[in-house]
Amino acid sequence: MKPTDSEMEILQILWEKGESSVRSVHEGLNKKDAGYTTTLKLMQIMLDKGMVSRDTSKKTHLYKALLSKEQTQHKFLDKIINTVYNGSTTRLVMQALGNKRASKEEIELIKEYLNNL
Repeated sequence: MKPTDSEMEILQILWEKGESSVRSVHEGLNKKDAGYTTTLKLMQIMLDKGMVSRDTSKKTHLYKALLSKEQTQHKFLDKIINTVYNGSTTRLVMQALGNKRASKEEIELIKEYLNNL
């Protein structure tokens, strides 16, 4: 299952903070145009889709991501590589390194990773 952009924003907060209330997630979104009830509705939809779980044992319900960050990133990356770069990992890497300046530390990590392959 592929989360929508709004669902991804919520998942990012849940991955960072862990189990959280709707209020906490809503505050983390920093969206002035979206109301609390919109965030609540999105999280209820995500619950129905099986993306999050909800603990109702306390007064404040807590939500937790059921999709792992790594699996979700992997799925999105595969889709990008296949649809935008015609399956070419090389083009993706060259574009990513060409568009954003990587620090020396990041370049060293990339070199180390490549050497280990």
